[in-house]
Amino acid sequence: MANSFGAMSIAQLSLLIQRGAVDPVEVAESVFDAIATHGDPAIFTVLLKDRAIEEARASSARLKAGRSLGLLDGIPVAWKDLFDIEGIATTAGSRIFKASPAATTDAAVVTTLRKAGMIAIGRTNMSEFAFSGLGINPHYGSPRNPRGTDVPRITGGSSSGAGAAVAAGLVPVAMGTDTGGSVRIPAAFNGIVGYKATHGRYAMDGVFPLSKTLDSLGPLCRTVQDAVWVDAAMRGQSVSAIGLRAVKDIDIVVPENVVFDGAEVGVVAAFEAALERLATAGASVRRIKIPAFDDLLAVMAKHGALVTAEAFALHRERLVGPQAAEMDHRVVVRTRLGEKISLPDYLAILDARERLIADARRLIGSSFVAYPSVAHVAPPIAPLEKDDDLFFATNARTLRNTLLGNFLDWCGVSIPCGTGDAGMPVGFLLSAVGGDDEALLSAALSTEAMIRGDFG
Repeated sequence: MANSFGAMSIAQLSLLIQRGAVDPVEVAESVFDAIATHGDPAIFTVLLKDRAIEEARASSARLKAGRSLGLLDGIPVAWKDLFDIEGIATTAGSRIFKASPAATTDAAVVTTLRKAGMIAIGRTNMSEFAFSGLGINPHYGSPRNPRGTDVPRITGGSSSGAGAAVAAGLVPVAMGTDTGGSVRIPAAFNGIVGYKATHGRYAMDGVFPLSKTLDSLGPLCRTVQDAVWVDAAMRGQSVSAIGLRAVKDIDIVVPENVVFDGAEVGVVAAFEAALERLATAGASVRRIKIPAFDDLLAVMAKHGALVTAEAFALHRERLVGPQAAEMDHRVVVRTRLGEKISLPDYLAILDARERLIADARRLIGSSFVAYPSVAHVAPPIAPLEKDDDLFFATNARTLRNTLLGNFLDWCGVSIPCGTGDAGMPVGFLLSAVGGDDEALLSAALSTEAMIRGDFG
């Protein structure tokens, strides 16, 4: 059992810890042993062994004294390399910040989960500055997808190391951020669960930004139940009120436009099979056109991307100085596109976004939207590293389905629903309008088994 704790769900591991079958110190030590022997040094950028053992000892003492902090006490968690961790620099996947001053405090959500008893294991790798959906990083290496059996494949970004850490069975949960799909894409590519909360659901203090308008947080984990527990803890709750609902009361709309364009046959087949299982179980499934999808893509084509405008504003001084030469040249190219977005363009994007959010809310209401998280499975790493044109085209294709939800301020959960080409996982994205996180998590909790089917 020594190396299997990280491969458990939070619920499985919590049961062992709470009943005293295993000690949090034993769990933490086994996690570090598993990381050391795993063989992919690109998953983590920093390990926090001293801190983790200290936190595990405190958890152990509480449990032995009958003072458990709750279901997450003693559970290991990994943090994406843009969450402040006291005592070390926040590098955000970039080498230009390696010599930056150390953070003086933990990020707000790091503090919140520490107060729930969770054990900080380390920081996971990511696309530089979170500005890519592929997860390739020339500075710290590109994590390999643990599900790949033929050639090294991407894990998806930008929370690349987080997705790999969970899929490889190193930790039961890793925290990511999602601006255009950076939680849901790695979840889909790696065959795990990824929950993107509505923007603003959690405190963002101490989280290095990409787009302050679009940035959101969420866990990558094994089950929806795990995500529900983490969500409660991140909002300071010891117990979640989210529970099951009758499947027959769940209304699902499937878009007829945009999201299936160019989709791989295997992805569509896996998604449709999951949809059929839901319908057989009693869920209402109907197909509609969502005009806001086409409209928002037209807005981006005319005025530029909101994320690009805000990323350029954040990094503009770096782009004209010597630091630009130390950055991933692909990140530099994408970020500099924001220079072409004028103030009138930016304001037009914001105005259009407000209108389209309202339009989509009127159309969707209390229903849920379902479509493939990504229209293709995880591609091989090597061609993307060698060919910039392929990189940019694949990045745009990878982000397309998930960024729709960010622009429209939706929340979403990616659940594995089967496999496509090369036996690689396919993600089923279930979304709801902004603020309906509890309803979404309840629906995902109730339908997870049907969505998964035979997927392990």
